Formats: sequence, C-alpha cells, structure tokens
Amino acid sequence: MTAPLVTALYAAMIGLLAVILTVNVIRNRVILKIDDGDGGNATMRMAIRAHANFAQHAPLALLLIGIAEAIGTGKTVTHVLGAALVLARLLSAWGLSNAEGASFGRQSGAGLTVLVLAAASVLILLRWSGVM
Repeated sequence: MTAPLVTALYAAMIGLLAVILTVNVIRNRVILKIDDGDGGNATMRMAIRAHANFAQHAPLALLLIGIAEAIGTGKTVTHVLGAALVLARLLSAWGLSNAEGASFGRQSGAGLTVLVLAAASVLILLRWSGVM
C-alpha cells in the first residue's frame, strides 16, 4: 500500500474550497445580520446550501479516491478522479450560490460528483476482488 500523494493535492484544493464556502457563510451572516438559520433570506439560504452540499459530498469522494490510490490505482486515473471532483464541487458551489432551484452548475456538479463516487467505488471493488 502506498501513501495517496496525488489525492493529497486534490484534498488541499478541496480544503481551500471549503474555506471559501465557510467564509462566504460567515460573511453573509455578518452583512445580513443573521445569527441563526437563514433568517428567511434567499442569499443566506443559498450560501448555507452551497456549504452544506459541499460538506455532504466532498469528504466521502476524497476518502474513496485516496483509498483507491493507496491500494494501487495509477496516478493518471487518480488525477482524473481528483480533477473531476474539484471541477464538480466548483460547479456545484457556483450553481448553489447563485440560484435557487435548478441550474447548470448545480446539475452538472451533482452529476459529475456521483460519477466520481461511482468510479472510485468500482475501482476499489475491482482491486479488492483481484480483478485489477
């Protein structure tokens, strides 16, 4: 088993996106003077939702990519998964932060995130079963 060094690169990028989304929630709370919840404000609701959606999906995807890399998935495949995850999370954050309801960013980000989760999971299962 090897250290997931490629995944570490993407984890750092995802970590910085987490900081941006967190600061956005804090900034909106201060500007809008909303201490708890969304205060019935659409801007606050979108900031919270973008952060929450990120927190729901990014950690599991990074964990799966890291495990896949650690058990032998090649660097190129790991880079593809990591880059796709970063793109997916950026699209999703943009879509959720700028519109309530359906949007290109929200839908494409969600779809790409699900693809990354599925691909990393299948890679782990194939390696675990000895097929790869």
